[in-house]
Amino acid sequence: MDLQVHNSNEKITVSDAVFAADYKVSLVHQVVTAYMAAGRAGTSAQKNRSAVRGGGAKPWKQKGSGRARAGTSRSPLWRSGGVTFAAQPRDYSQKVNRKMYRAAIRSMLSELVRLGRIIVVDDITVDAPKTKQLLSRLNELGVSDTLIVTETGDEKLYLSARNLPKVEITDVAGLNPLSLLRYENVVVTVGTLRAVEEWLS
Repeated sequence: MDLQVHNSNEKITVSDAVFAADYKVSLVHQVVTAYMAAGRAGTSAQKNRSAVRGGGAKPWKQKGSGRARAGTSRSPLWRSGGVTFAAQPRDYSQKVNRKMYRAAIRSMLSELVRLGRIIVVDDITVDAPKTKQLLSRLNELGVSDTLIVTETGDEKLYLSARNLPKVEITDVAGLNPLSLLRYENVVVTVGTLRAVEEWLS
């Protein structure tokens, strides 16, 4: 298939296998969920009744005091006792095969192409790390809520976008399913398309 380069009569031919694949909702959902789960720290921790210091001695005798029987002063029912269902450190990551991950990215890119949300440009650079310059370039493209994917990391471009809440800069190596879902448009260079095509083919 062919993709039109913005503000140019030029068209570039890309692989149908990468940019014209079927949209698989369940696969995309699984991969996005796994990606988000992998970002969770899983370090939340609380003390249960066995981890709280003290409470080894029986507070009072079993019978005759007129009070409810108690075996420890660290019961979850007591003040300064342990937590009933205490949170423990855990790993939230889910296993996703490399083939599944790449298939999901292909599916998402193909759907973005079908919806006309991928904008191909010859090049997108700024002379200096100035937000004003990047905003001017984005206005030329007619986009504001956008993900910009470059072939390699561009520090000037990254610094220019730091103060823009609806703009993210990434390279091909950092391309992920969550960013593809989060933004309205995706701006890519011709070189980026070739790199993505090589990665996903």
